[in-house]
Amino acid sequence: MSASTFVYKALDRSGGSLTGEIAGDSKAAVAAQLRLRGLTVVDVDKKSSTPTVEELFDRYRGLKSRHVTVMARQLATMISSGLSLLRALYVLEEQTEAPKLKHAITAVRQDVEAGLALSQAMAKHPKVFSDLFVAMVRAGETGGNLEEVLERVAVQLEKDDHLKRTVRSAMVYPILIGVFAVAVLIGMVLFIIPIFADMFTDLGGKLPALTQFMIDLSDAMRSYWYLMIAIPIVVTIAFRKWKSTDRGGLMWDTIKLRFPMRIGDIVRKIAVARFARTLGTLTASGVPILQALDITARTAGNRVISDPMAEVAERVREGQPLATPLARTGVFPIMVTQMLSVGEETGAVDSMLHKLADFYDDEVATMLKSLTSIIEPLMMIGVGCIVGLVVISMYLPMVKIFELVQ
Repeated sequence: MSASTFVYKALDRSGGSLTGEIAGDSKAAVAAQLRLRGLTVVDVDKKSSTPTVEELFDRYRGLKSRHVTVMARQLATMISSGLSLLRALYVLEEQTEAPKLKHAITAVRQDVEAGLALSQAMAKHPKVFSDLFVAMVRAGETGGNLEEVLERVAVQLEKDDHLKRTVRSAMVYPILIGVFAVAVLIGMVLFIIPIFADMFTDLGGKLPALTQFMIDLSDAMRSYWYLMIAIPIVVTIAFRKWKSTDRGGLMWDTIKLRFPMRIGDIVRKIAVARFARTLGTLTASGVPILQALDITARTAGNRVISDPMAEVAERVREGQPLATPLARTGVFPIMVTQMLSVGEETGAVDSMLHKLADFYDDEVATMLKSLTSIIEPLMMIGVGCIVGLVVISMYLPMVKIFELVQ
């Protein structure tokens, strides 16, 4: 008979209330398991196989990176404070609010109780725990320094999350201005131009080319409004499918590095910062360099940087220092390869990589501030030009009429 899932309520030794899920053959077997843990059983019920509306909604609710970041920090803090791994997982299971993460922690706790190592249990949930997370936990288990490694995981995830939030916050205002500009254009074309168009029709005569174009555009948008909705959706889906292909993904990553207004430089520095911090954290945690290069390549975020890592790993396997094949790829700034070379000579590769990551993080933040300070006025000018174009196109026929009257 296969084990069923039961929902329980219990009290710990200090009187604290606990709730959770546990697998067992019967209520009695589950109660016995809980008592073996030193818990006082309050209630045990078999979990319904029919999902509730809330559970169905939770399946489609996204998991944000900050949820995993907070979980990593909490786990590191509890382990370093002397709590056993199982007890720490129970606490996380109780206080985690993100449904997907909560379900993953529950499954991990159950696997650890069954005898699996923490890294093996986490590896079963790749959508929640990244390759980086799993590899570092495995290294910590092997080296007997899980507490220290969990601290490094928490710091790594926090800095990655901070970099993402920096980029997102810098792009919020320009995106809002862009959306506003499009909304203004659509509003004027759909509602303002038709008023003038009726008036021009009554006057008769040939309209200026710009005015006629705006009127034709307004008529087309009102007659084929469904295309305004369908075309962006189709283009977005087609773009995502193209980007998901091997060739399309490489082409898009190459294009991103060539964006004007120093956007390409920002994209490159973000990828280099992530590369340096991930590789530094993995090597400091005791992950073998070849495995660390493989994981770093998969988390770099840009294939122009990650694809050459297979060749770099091959050269390192042959005995070459890491800085030499990295320099040959031609995608890393000279500063990276030079500082890495010094780190290899002094035996401080991991600390040098973290210094590089911090440096490029600061560079990205500075460049983003500079970029937004340039983009904001440019987009405001763009909004003014759009409004001005529509206004001019509507007033050109009036100017022509006044000239004829005079």
